[in-house]
Amino acid sequence: MVRVISLAAAALLSLLASPLTIVAEERPSIDEIRTIAEEAAIYALPMVMNYGTMYAYAIDRGGPQFKGPFNELVNEAKVYTPADTAVILPNSDTPYSFVWMDLRAEPQVVCVPEIPKDRYYSVQLVSLYTYNFGYIGSRATGNGQGCYLISGPSWTGNKSAKIDKAFESGTDFAFVIFRTQLFDPADIDNVKAIQAKFSVQPLSAFLDKKPPQPAPPVEWPKIDKESAAKDPLGYLSFLLQFAPATGSAAVEKPLRQKFASIGIVPGKPFSTEGWSEQEKAALVEGLKNGTEKVHKRAHDWGHEIHGWRISKEGFGSRAMLGEDYLLRAAAAVNGIYGNDAAEALYPVAVADGTGASLDGGKYRYKLTFPPGELPPVHAFWSVTMYDARTKLLVANDIDRYLINSPMLPDLKKTADGSVEICVGKDEPTDPDEKANWLPAPDGPFLLVMRLYWPKAAALSGAWNPPSVTVSGPD
Repeated sequence: MVRVISLAAAALLSLLASPLTIVAEERPSIDEIRTIAEEAAIYALPMVMNYGTMYAYAIDRGGPQFKGPFNELVNEAKVYTPADTAVILPNSDTPYSFVWMDLRAEPQVVCVPEIPKDRYYSVQLVSLYTYNFGYIGSRATGNGQGCYLISGPSWTGNKSAKIDKAFESGTDFAFVIFRTQLFDPADIDNVKAIQAKFSVQPLSAFLDKKPPQPAPPVEWPKIDKESAAKDPLGYLSFLLQFAPATGSAAVEKPLRQKFASIGIVPGKPFSTEGWSEQEKAALVEGLKNGTEKVHKRAHDWGHEIHGWRISKEGFGSRAMLGEDYLLRAAAAVNGIYGNDAAEALYPVAVADGTGASLDGGKYRYKLTFPPGELPPVHAFWSVTMYDARTKLLVANDIDRYLINSPMLPDLKKTADGSVEICVGKDEPTDPDEKANWLPAPDGPFLLVMRLYWPKAAALSGAWNPPSVTVSGPD
């Protein structure tokens, strides 16, 4: 955190380009600058993180994480591995399909095939704000075939009778994430066959009509972790031009006016040119305060039980999150693109049953599910291993990054019928433990449990994950 703050300070104090400048008599007071900068840091963080993904996936064609251009569906017939680093805490349960949508010229239409009833799938719709503005899939719309319209905030057309349901993103660009359940490695061809039947096309093509004029090209600013830390308000100014304060976002108009008072104006470069040293210092202090508040909220996420942190809030629509921008930012820090709790619940093991941090360099552990107490889900569950420092998947000799419910037939049970997941950096010598082994790093780690389409018992708290217990020294 300290490094991020120092980078922001250095950059903001040196922004003397040729952008919009607020003259001294029009700028707020020192205290107001500090407060507004704090609000802006909190507000900007998830949007800047989101732009980082968009740039890596859809813009930076020569980059290692590039998936495909805007409005082109890309299927990945594999699950995530440690080589995938663009998104923290990546799901390694479900092969993904992606499309970053440019909705400025016209809406896009997503069509899905009929999918077998026993196979879970979901299509998550995410705005530039990181709000989940809609769902298609097993829980939300069923496993039947259908076509769904995704529009931007400026579209004023009517839904065709050929469209099953329409969604509005609230921003000109949207991220659409398809997840298709994979039962086991031998099932991958079935997933490929389903992915091949997903489609995305412009509304004009779907209706066989003449397309509208294309939207103007955008000069996309390059972004990486260092540049995002140096100039968060510059990126926010750039992104706000694609996120108008209209419709449900009209509630933000007073906040946008405050942002504009310190030079955060949609589509305009941000600068501190002409500012006094006291004003610059107040801006930097406000950014520092906002960053610290986000990380504190992320650290205090949800409630803790049995060493697991569980939250049923943070991921959702604007209607669900309201104007709690701190919660929105903390959710992004803890795992951007998380699903609504009704779609997936994410308990995170931050400690063992005694409250001690999990560390594969010191101990071996067990996670025991007694008979009848497996995670209650309509779809499936998993437990995934992550390096606590990077929040990325952990490379290991057997390429196993998780244990999930489709693996249950191959897992060994104890005499009383319990399922014990054995966690450690070294391969167990006992054959039963080896079958249930989840490799850990040689150092701090965390476990993320995913309950896809959780049942009421999980959502209500009637069921909670069991403690992770130390089974011996490493």
